Amino acid sequence: MTTFHETRPNAATKPVRWAADTVAAMREGARLRLDYSAQSLWRVDRLIEEIRRDEAPYAAVESVLRGFGAYAGEVIVRQTGAEWWAGSGDHWIRTPDGRMWDPIDEARRCFGGEGSLRLLCRDATDGVRQ
Repeated sequence: MTTFHETRPNAATKPVRWAADTVAAMREGARLRLDYSAQSLWRVDRLIEEIRRDEAPYAAVESVLRGFGAYAGEVIVRQTGAEWWAGSGDHWIRTPDGRMWDPIDEARRCFGGEGSLRLLCRDATDGVRQ
């Protein structure tokens, strides 16, 4: 059985890459500059809303949503000193106060019309900023 502690050293590899790929894709394709600030998540929420309104099938945007979620996670990591954790193929953020957050799932919830990466970041960073 694999525990969080056993998977922690490599947990950040994939989400950090997904976030960096998303930043590059948005800069080159959409001419949108994402700077790893909490304010930039407002733009990401709007982009997800636009994708949802265009009625794109989930399968077509799954990797985009994963990238947006990983980007939101990296915003939290950089603002709070949080760490990525992984298990069973899923990735979470653990903030210094011990709370666990799932920004990748939150991006999926945004696509479903129920979440907000901006608000997730606000809640995750409340009281734990470096």
